[in-house]
Amino acid sequence: MDGNALFFLIFAVLGGLALFILGMSIMSDGLRVAAGPGLRTLLSKATANRFAGLALGTLLGFLVHSSAASVMLVGFLNAGLMSLAQAVAPMLGTNLGTSLSMQLVSFHLTDYCYIGIVAGLVFQMAVPNPRAKSIGRALVGFGLLFLGMKTMSEAIAPHRDLLRHYLAAIDGQTLSGRLLGVGLAFALTAIIQSSGATIGMAFALADAGVFDSLWQTYPVVVGAQIGTCATALLGSIGTGIDSRRAAAGNLLTNVVNAGFSIALAPLWVPLFARTSPDLVRQTANTHTLLMIQNCCVFLPVVPLYARLLRKLVPSRLPPPEPSHLQPGLLEFPEQAIAACFRELRRVAKLCLHSLRLAGQAILFAHSAKDVQTVRLNEQAINEIKLAMKDYLAGLARRRLSKRQAILAQHIDRCMSDLERVGDHVETLCSLSLRRKKVPEAIVDADSFGQFFALFETTLRILRQVAGSFDPDRDDVAEIAARILQARAAHVQASQAVRATFNDKVSRRELTPVAGMFFGEYLSALDRIVRHCRNIALSEQQPQFWIKRSKLVKQMELAPEPAIPPLVDPRDFLERLRHAESDDPE
Repeated sequence: MDGNALFFLIFAVLGGLALFILGMSIMSDGLRVAAGPGLRTLLSKATANRFAGLALGTLLGFLVHSSAASVMLVGFLNAGLMSLAQAVAPMLGTNLGTSLSMQLVSFHLTDYCYIGIVAGLVFQMAVPNPRAKSIGRALVGFGLLFLGMKTMSEAIAPHRDLLRHYLAAIDGQTLSGRLLGVGLAFALTAIIQSSGATIGMAFALADAGVFDSLWQTYPVVVGAQIGTCATALLGSIGTGIDSRRAAAGNLLTNVVNAGFSIALAPLWVPLFARTSPDLVRQTANTHTLLMIQNCCVFLPVVPLYARLLRKLVPSRLPPPEPSHLQPGLLEFPEQAIAACFRELRRVAKLCLHSLRLAGQAILFAHSAKDVQTVRLNEQAINEIKLAMKDYLAGLARRRLSKRQAILAQHIDRCMSDLERVGDHVETLCSLSLRRKKVPEAIVDADSFGQFFALFETTLRILRQVAGSFDPDRDDVAEIAARILQARAAHVQASQAVRATFNDKVSRRELTPVAGMFFGEYLSALDRIVRHCRNIALSEQQPQFWIKRSKLVKQMELAPEPAIPPLVDPRDFLERLRHAESDDPE
């Protein structure tokens, strides 16, 4: 093979691999969006027991593949919505689910790749329904995936004899050949962070005739299952200790399973080869059967394994506060409402922690870990907000008193305000990272001191908000009044500082760039304090309290409400036309 042919062969294979990875990504995104919030709700129910966790993790892995699914689980752990023991079974399931999705890829559907692309594009362009558009996107990804496999196979086929010579060393019949194949597959998967892509390449090599025996594809499957853990390990950087333990546990389970697979290869390969006359199907079946082996080894010992991980990945820090949204409390509405209060306090503490770190960023005294923590906290708050909405929806199905029904709405609004506080805190951090790169944005000590006094006021107000979400306190209304007073003082001080900055910019004592940066800082602080004010107004409502005598009162599900008929739009169209025609003067 001359240099020109080698050049085009390399890029044809890389191009086919890129199409495969792109198609897999698009297909996973489309399926995830088509599943909607139900996918997240299913994952939250994985805490019921280990078998439910395995089943739901398998579904998640089938839809979004193990690497992305593992990152989602790490995020759940970091948000405190799942314990380490509850996460082990879904982690095992994500690997099994990925193997099932690769079963679909193993069928010889390359002739239909263009049909999938065309049908998916038609769905996206012609069907207005958002879920149908997502299904269309998944079909486009499905077609691109098989087009990538077709591209790789057609590029490799003319050179199969040459490539067979170079890849002959990957031979599972010898221990050295087995370990070489595992190592190469591990390295490739860790780099591209997709076990599906590595196994898809093995499918293409088998389809082109370069691999002619399961002894050659078997080590690739084993190595890919170890390399896929790299994504979860990277995603756990900067997260809580249980998230890092789960990522390490995912690696450990796959390494142990790989060890068993390498040792049992003389037994498994002849047995698995009998599952199909086609090598591609044999490889897909091997992938699934090895993942089943992984589940059989670790699922019976999940609690013991979780304790082992705590010893292997120790921490001197206390464990993070877990979620208070326990499904069992929904039968006791007052206890469930008290749990929501505690969850609001937990979220407010996350916001407070992030705001302190954002203050360090404003002072340019931060580390990369601090910035990562702010971002991860914001993601955790987003997850908790969705979990809170699901929890309140479950609570609303019970027979609630008038106070409980209205209080649930106040809790929902408070959660939304805290989520927005988290967004604005992240904005403060991002502004600081940008300002650090702009020398013209530096201000004098006096101006910075005036601004930072406002930041300290914001920090104190948010601390009061966090303290107010205590279901055992009887002075919530008094705390809310103090928050409102502090907010009024903050507004006046903010206006004064803004006027001072504008005056200094006009007198060229500050650069316009500095004025813009600190104007954005002030806006973010004002928004944080405004959301604190919204929370305080809710806390001053007469329904915002816990009735101790109702804590042990159990309530059944309420009957299904009668759905009123849809409003006739004709009753309002005339009003709309009148509103549009009104003279604004």
